[in-house]
Amino acid sequence: MRLRPVLLSLTLTVSLAYYIYIPLPDAIQEPWRLIMVAAAFRTSMHLASLRDWLGCDGYFKSVRWPSESLDGSGKVGDSSESGGGVVPGVKVSDITFAGIPVRVYEPPAGGEGHLRRGLMYFYGGDWALGGTGEYGHYDALSRTVSDELNTVVVSVVYRLFPEVHFPVPYLDCLAAAKHFLSRELLAKYAIDPERVAVSGASTGGNLAAAVAQEISNDDTVSVKFSLQALIYPALQTLDFNTPSYMQNQGIPVLYRPLMVRFWLRYLGADLSLQPQLLVNNHSSSHHSAVSPELRARTDWTVLLPPKHKRNHRPLVVGKGSPGLVKEVPGLLDARASPLLAGPEVLAKCPRTYILTCEHDVLRDDGLMYARRLQDSGVTVTNDHYEDGFHGCFSFIVWPVEFDVGRRVVRGYLNWLQNNL
Repeated sequence: MRLRPVLLSLTLTVSLAYYIYIPLPDAIQEPWRLIMVAAAFRTSMHLASLRDWLGCDGYFKSVRWPSESLDGSGKVGDSSESGGGVVPGVKVSDITFAGIPVRVYEPPAGGEGHLRRGLMYFYGGDWALGGTGEYGHYDALSRTVSDELNTVVVSVVYRLFPEVHFPVPYLDCLAAAKHFLSRELLAKYAIDPERVAVSGASTGGNLAAAVAQEISNDDTVSVKFSLQALIYPALQTLDFNTPSYMQNQGIPVLYRPLMVRFWLRYLGADLSLQPQLLVNNHSSSHHSAVSPELRARTDWTVLLPPKHKRNHRPLVVGKGSPGLVKEVPGLLDARASPLLAGPEVLAKCPRTYILTCEHDVLRDDGLMYARRLQDSGVTVTNDHYEDGFHGCFSFIVWPVEFDVGRRVVRGYLNWLQNNL
């Protein structure tokens, strides 16, 4: 009879290990910490699905709750269990810009008569997660930027899925950006009009790139962003079979099928289309809407360095599904996919910083955008982290603090310090 408890314990242990463990590349540091973070992420998604099935709460509201409740009072690099103390002197205000909720971080007073930097930041979260600054790592980052760089930081609380779809989040961010860039508001916050940046991570990087393109090409906006800083941005929907999508499709925390689902949700499309997009049926060579010129803008065989192309081959199907583009017009909209913008649009973009990670499905989006911007005459800095993975920029506060997270954030801060 004693054998039963032993077998039960062994079975549970093996099952738990099977659930938790995932193979990771040797280059990723602190692999077991990432494995545990990935397991926690999967568990939260499963629990949210269960809550939704039981009728307890909406799915995304359930997922948002643990994320938004993180303590964001600490400063980047503070690893104390309490989350650290509030950054001294940084004033935080929740207001609206053009009707869009924003959180404004003002640096400590001092140096009267000297204008300050300005930074508009769009948080990530796959156009579905996020919050009014309670999202711990974004709040900690904004406080640090404001304090260390003497910068007025504006975090935009754009509307999210499932309440809205594209182009609403983009339009929210654009409206807030135009309000921020008005000379009256810049003067109110003592911001130098020549030192204003826009930035964002992941899907927030998508929004930052799209807004920067529109602002740069809008002659009615007199003050422009002087630079853009994009953190592993999602930039295109034509090819979900780039080398990085294939190489990193099983690397946490952003898996290839999951990213396609996020795109479909953002664009207001049926999730049943996911298998079609995974095999590039939406961008087949027979689609008249996908011209050779448009396809060339995401041609990784030309735009990527040889080290990232490796032995991968492009997947361009013949017939595909011609109706997909008509069914989901946002697939070809440059406001959703900034990499699809023409060279005449890119040429007017500001000086650019793009952070990419080797073990990230979105790696090639960032690398291709860097190349296209450079070809259009824009000065670009590409910080590439060989041991980086998607989400590491956010893993800067306890209990999910990674060494690579601290390094990528420090590199980002140093670039802003030297260029903004």
